[in-house]
Amino acid sequence: MSTTTATNTIKDSAITDIAAGLNQLVADSYGLMAQLHLAHWNVEGADFYPLHTGFQTQYEELFTAIDDIAERVRALDCYSAGGLKTLASMSNIEEGPSASGCPAKDFVASVLVGHEKVIETAHKTRLLAAESGDAETEDLLIGRISTHQKFAWMLRSYLK
Repeated sequence: MSTTTATNTIKDSAITDIAAGLNQLVADSYGLMAQLHLAHWNVEGADFYPLHTGFQTQYEELFTAIDDIAERVRALDCYSAGGLKTLASMSNIEEGPSASGCPAKDFVASVLVGHEKVIETAHKTRLLAAESGDAETEDLLIGRISTHQKFAWMLRSYLK
């Protein structure tokens, strides 16, 4: 009996690098999710309700996406990064404003930068997946990039 694997079309030499890129995306996504939670909890002002709700929409979407990304790492027969200290040390997301009376625009600007960094990480890994014949990872990352671009557009529009 023959079996096929999720990696049968991917250049073997690239699987470890693709998984590393996906794990970086997990870490960056966790960092952004934490920033969104902080903003959600502590935003104040006239725009409180729409921002509070918008930040929640974003961190809930990210929570589900992180699971999909980590499961793709496992489908590549690699291991997913995890643990708060590990993910925090891996993440490229800078810590945003503190909770002490931060203007709403500062929270928005902080999570916007986070979305842009996640887009950058996803784009680099998408290119590697494309070059390596990993259409499944590329498809996953195209969806992630599109989602983060939409959130970034909305946040940039708020800041105008």
